[in-house]
Amino acid sequence: MLKDILGQAWEAMIYNRRRTAITMVGMAWGIATVVLLLAYGAGFSRAIENIFAQWGVNHMEVYGGRTSEQAGGDKAGVKVRLTDEDVDRIWNAVPGITQITPAMFQDTTVQNDLHTYTWSAVGVRPPGLDILALDIDQGRFFNGQEEQQRAHVCLIGPDAKIKLFSGGYAVGETIRLNGVMFTIVGVLRAKMVEGENDINTDIWIPFSTMGDLKDTTYIDGVWFDYRGDNEVVERNLRNTLGAAHHFRPSDHRAIFVANLQSQLHQFRIVSIALSVLLTLVGALTLGIAGIGLMNIMLVAVQQRTREIGIEKALGARRHHILIQFLAEAMAITGVGGVAGIALAYLISALVGRITFYSALAKNAESADIHLLISPTSVVVATVILAITGLVSGMIPAIRAANLDPIEALRYE
Repeated sequence: MLKDILGQAWEAMIYNRRRTAITMVGMAWGIATVVLLLAYGAGFSRAIENIFAQWGVNHMEVYGGRTSEQAGGDKAGVKVRLTDEDVDRIWNAVPGITQITPAMFQDTTVQNDLHTYTWSAVGVRPPGLDILALDIDQGRFFNGQEEQQRAHVCLIGPDAKIKLFSGGYAVGETIRLNGVMFTIVGVLRAKMVEGENDINTDIWIPFSTMGDLKDTTYIDGVWFDYRGDNEVVERNLRNTLGAAHHFRPSDHRAIFVANLQSQLHQFRIVSIALSVLLTLVGALTLGIAGIGLMNIMLVAVQQRTREIGIEKALGARRHHILIQFLAEAMAITGVGGVAGIALAYLISALVGRITFYSALAKNAESADIHLLISPTSVVVATVILAITGLVSGMIPAIRAANLDPIEALRYE
């Protein structure tokens, strides 16, 4: 029986091939729009993840601030200055920390035999490489022994290499930082940067050696990796430093905590909202194609009224007529859907990368948007298509099934 119904649907489609083809094109364009919009939403989410991933999402940075609330006998407005003791205090008191390092920054005159620049020198301990997700392009990172020996070794960013050595091999070369000689042991890979804060020109040195360039009694910040809930870790961090420096943990101006996981969570909410919006827009677009299908099927019912009357006179029941017209509508929907999904894959391949973050930042091609057509996107689009086809086909099919056979036979 199913074979006969599908055969009748196919014959009706062939008989009205031009009308059927136009309707299929509409359905194909609608489903392609849904798939591509979902792919854009997925690509946007991936781009945001890549932006955060370059710094490592499971790490925090804490910097001293100034109190804004009175705590005990201490007035508000007291400056909170972190020390190396706070690094040990955080390491011992905050559960879940896996790696930690103090961080120091200093604007420094960087020289070699031919060039002089003013860049930032960053002093960290060896775990700083993993904490900040720094990747080595050439050479190596400095090690714990060099940290203990206050060795005059450094890593340079890729832009610093280009400007100092015209892009030539830099490992083993020497540079002067504020007149102090340092040997380059490694070159870092490029990071995404925007504006004037160019990490790709930073010079990285051991934290202990930073004492030759700057007073390290007070440190600029503390960086660490962690496991577990970021909110719990941040709460324990504020409680620990609050007890040590006599400020309330609720005073968010006393210390500034860069919680990347929290920021990423906010962007994920935006990405989900964008995906829902794009899905609704795609569904509405497909709904317009569904209206076209409904109109075509209503015309088909009107043109085949006498045929319906003959079928009922020969014993066809109401559900037979209903299934016949519904099958025709679903066949048009199915063929159009397959063509639309294929069209979406073709457009995705042709479009490739859509400029997004690279328009604002350098070395940010990996954070541009790629149209990511996932199996989930195809399934969601197929479900929307099936519902659209079913609703669009059901109304004409019900009208056909409810025709009075006597009136249908009289129809001219």
